[in-house]
Amino acid sequence: MDNHAVGCQWMPELAQIFVYPIKALDGVAILQTTVLPSGALQYDREFAIVDAEGNVINGKRTAEVHRIRSSFDLETRTIALRIEGEPGATTFHLDVERSAVEQWLSAYFGFAVTLLQNTETGFPDDTNSPGPTVISTETLRTIADWFPNLSLEAVRRRFRSNLEITGVEPFWEDCLFGSAVGEASLKADRVVPFHIGNVQFAGVNPCQRCIVVTRDAMTGEPYPHFQKVFVAKRKETLPEWVEASRFNHFYRLAVNTRVVQPQAGATLRVGDTIALD
Repeated sequence: MDNHAVGCQWMPELAQIFVYPIKALDGVAILQTTVLPSGALQYDREFAIVDAEGNVINGKRTAEVHRIRSSFDLETRTIALRIEGEPGATTFHLDVERSAVEQWLSAYFGFAVTLLQNTETGFPDDTNSPGPTVISTETLRTIADWFPNLSLEAVRRRFRSNLEITGVEPFWEDCLFGSAVGEASLKADRVVPFHIGNVQFAGVNPCQRCIVVTRDAMTGEPYPHFQKVFVAKRKETLPEWVEASRFNHFYRLAVNTRVVQPQAGATLRVGDTIALD
């Protein structure tokens, strides 16, 4: 048995599910979710905020987005918006009062924005892998230990993964991508099939991170030398069984996925077991 197979011998289960209805804003913890035919999770990144030129407003481009607090009720399709540190949230219906949401956001940013909607794929960063991102609780806990004054919840908010798994060692999710060869190694389609409950996914690649994770998710305040420390620790703690060919750098965490066989109404639930095929 190879080192990769040995490292992946665990019995994980799905511990938490998060969706982020408006890209770049706060997430919602839920107990179950529908997997859309595209592989995306229902409601995840369903909306994106864009400026007049069509540029997506997110943490990469606009640090002010971090200070927006958003609470969603997925059943009633409502959103409550406020600014971090300020009282008095305003509640809107996402479908009926969308123009009012746009006006609130435009006033906050100081320039006109609109909300785009895509109920089929959402607005993933990796359009070739629109499935949920996967990470383990122990991975997040380990990263919190790298940084004084960062809690598990603070790290969870920074990395914004969809599916959190438990019952495994730190970085177990690195089992979910395979080796790659050649100049296009990081784009090579060497996937690892796995099941969560009855839904089959393919793990594609370790997710490349951006400036967003270096900032406090609530205030936008940068953590000094976050990327430098993260890269050094990620390299130092990379399990020996990991397919290192997928790392052109070590600023990568969590796994991008796609669905293998689309099926209508496929459902993921907290407590589902996870198994490599």
